[in-house]
Amino acid sequence: MLGRRRLTPATIGIPGWLPALQAYSGVQPSAARALRPTQTLGRIGSLEVRLAQTAAEIRKAQKLRYQVFYQEGSALPDPGRMFARRDIDSFDAICDHLLVLDHAERDNNLRGGPAVVGTYRLLRQQLAEDYGGFYTAGEFDISGLLSRHRGLSFLELGRSCVLPPYRNKRTVELLWHGIWTYVLQNRVDAMFGCASLEGTDPSRLAVPLSFLHHNARAPEAWRARALPERYVEMNRIARNAIDAKAALRALPPLIKGYLRLGAYIGDGAVIDYQFGTTDVLVVLPVSAINSRYIDHFGAGAERHAA
Repeated sequence: MLGRRRLTPATIGIPGWLPALQAYSGVQPSAARALRPTQTLGRIGSLEVRLAQTAAEIRKAQKLRYQVFYQEGSALPDPGRMFARRDIDSFDAICDHLLVLDHAERDNNLRGGPAVVGTYRLLRQQLAEDYGGFYTAGEFDISGLLSRHRGLSFLELGRSCVLPPYRNKRTVELLWHGIWTYVLQNRVDAMFGCASLEGTDPSRLAVPLSFLHHNARAPEAWRARALPERYVEMNRIARNAIDAKAALRALPPLIKGYLRLGAYIGDGAVIDYQFGTTDVLVVLPVSAINSRYIDHFGAGAERHAA
């Protein structure tokens, strides 16, 4: 999940309260709807991955996030989220919402339709720049990362969650197939976002944090550092004192998945007390993606194409 920085729209003349209002309603500005493919991004059996197309579908994604982060997890809702029973922030209005839908299960709460069982939130660089920045900037100083790669197109990933019965290889593979298809369609060069470890006591997370620092730290060209006022040291245990197997067991599946793809980890962690997590920055240049995963999904994302 990503940091909770308030959106401040830039010079395009949109009032500061409008993105938040749009996010609550599930409405997106026309710029956010541009380049949105309407076709299925992938399918396995009854499961389909595609972008949300309607306000109702965005609300379903927000309800799923609330269920996973606040009801199942340790996140603390503010009154607005508690009343709406949805995980909402102003960035929802400008992001694309990747959905995994199960056509064998019907949603009876919001005018029916297939159940939303997984979601990812995607923010393209052009929209982030037009509307006031990336969400990650509330936790990490990514300005140097972006300026060093000024000619590249970045995509921010966040708010990943899946319902418990669907936390299996098939659902995760379909989510990543959807992201890969989106990356190809939008000519994305690099992805980044925050990934979370459960808990807010870094001393209890010393093993996985130190393992990431010693084994996955980004090279200088792709490195970004936690904001000074939020910086938490990750190098807490010497490399030769770490039990690698224990460290891998302690890592969340999402972070392990990023590492298998070829991702790097930023400098320093950030404690997110609202969500009850300790966050690390994940950076994944498309050029660094492990070739076997590209071969698996297909260079043109044809593996699970409908």
